[in-house]
Amino acid sequence: MEKTKCLSCGEPVSGRIDKKFCSDYCRSTYNNRLNSQSNKIVRNINNKLKKNYRILKSINTDQKTKTTREKLIEKGFDFKYITNLYTTKNGRVYYFVYDQGYLPLEDDFYALVKRDK
Repeated sequence: MEKTKCLSCGEPVSGRIDKKFCSDYCRSTYNNRLNSQSNKIVRNINNKLKKNYRILKSINTDQKTKTTREKLIEKGFDFKYITNLYTTKNGRVYYFVYDQGYLPLEDDFYALVKRDK
């Protein structure tokens, strides 16, 4: 029984009364198109977080390391993208990308740390 047209391709839809798509392919295509802009934003942010994580992990091969701001920037680190902050009792603020973190020190140096799970 023909009821409506598919929201994705416009072909006639048969079956249940509330059916909106002629196939799973059309349903997926429609929803992917609908969500592509918001997914693009999330994907771009996740890619920047992953890149920051890889950079911190590659420099911080031990549990604690010291590096310079210049070395981080040279590798492409973006200081705007972090996952969380940790403030110690004495007020020092660690910036974390997942379990890899850094603490700004004097003269553009950074202490890199890895948080235990």
